[in-house]
Amino acid sequence: MPEAVIDDAMIASMESKVGAQLRIDHSVNNEEATRIAVAKFAGGIGDINSLWTDADHGRRSDYGAPVAPPSFSIGCFSGIQFGWPGLGAFHCATQMDLLAPIYWNDKITSGCRYDGFTGPRPSNFAGKMVTDTFTNTYVNQLGQDVAEIRWQVVNYERGAAKSKSKSNKREIQVPHRWTVEEIEEVERKVLAEKPRGENPLWWEDVAVGDAASTLTKGPIGLTDEVAFVAGGGAPIPRLKANASAALDYAAHPAWAFRDPVTKAREPIYSVHYNQAAANAMGVAYQYDVGFQRQCWQILALTHWCGDNAWVKHVTAEYRGFVYLGDVIELGGTVTGKRVDEDGEHVVELETYARNQRGDNVMPGTAVVALPSCGAPQSPVAIRARAAESIRSHV
Repeated sequence: MPEAVIDDAMIASMESKVGAQLRIDHSVNNEEATRIAVAKFAGGIGDINSLWTDADHGRRSDYGAPVAPPSFSIGCFSGIQFGWPGLGAFHCATQMDLLAPIYWNDKITSGCRYDGFTGPRPSNFAGKMVTDTFTNTYVNQLGQDVAEIRWQVVNYERGAAKSKSKSNKREIQVPHRWTVEEIEEVERKVLAEKPRGENPLWWEDVAVGDAASTLTKGPIGLTDEVAFVAGGGAPIPRLKANASAALDYAAHPAWAFRDPVTKAREPIYSVHYNQAAANAMGVAYQYDVGFQRQCWQILALTHWCGDNAWVKHVTAEYRGFVYLGDVIELGGTVTGKRVDEDGEHVVELETYARNQRGDNVMPGTAVVALPSCGAPQSPVAIRARAAESIRSHV
């Protein structure tokens, strides 16, 4: 892969792009929440809640109709490879507002604005680095905002990262060496975890200090990454083959590199399933996708809070790699309860994603609106009614 350093010309070029509404058509994966698109996305994030895939379950729920997982907007458009030619990049943090349900057959129009960068600044990992901020918007066919995502990307001097990686890296073994007994225990946990479903979690029954239910992912395998791509997760740009890919890479050389073993051109995105690509980024092994981890956070919350609750807001920081072969446990603790500015009964949580080494690789927060004994409608029913009202006036 090309290796550049951050200089004045590169900084001036990026400063001129601040505020630009980016062209993202090549990175849009879903525009319509068809039954199959929703099923592929739910499968790609490992979500077993039948609310998203069983039309009858959706109709009898407070949604009143078949509906997609709340994170489905990420399966429409997640991110884009933009600027800073010759630098490596990691998605490092996300803040997401979930504003309205996405129903089957809704059409979603995605947008992405470049909000600018901070830095450059020195880094122990890789010489100098800068941090970009982007804002993604998602609007349905009725003009209703369904989600907004603000996300940050660290861009770093790839050559310096490779030279420093050995000295800075804690000695860990990747992929992790599991015993048969350990793997059997992990799989028992995975199979035992079920969504709360139609049984409401009442706001009055939740106390500060309560632990949310946990959700286990792993050992993360190659097919887990492929399934996320197939569900619309995060190819930036969309993955193509043969001549279609070659033409793209000829027009956009920064999108790809040549695999040293097969000699085929591979997308930069293949760091998530191609070891040569990961190594070229200064990383020891293939690793998961930031937005994939974000989807797992939301999934863990919806499993905990049930079909009648609404996840309003989440934040996440990606503080370590989740390598193929790792196991992640997601959970959280209730840190606050209040009636918010929208009049909803909400709980606040600190969330985590811990690997088998005990590292919290995704600290985060969440705000979840729960049904209340004193409220006439659940948070989901309120949003379903608003959606129905908008539909009836269009």
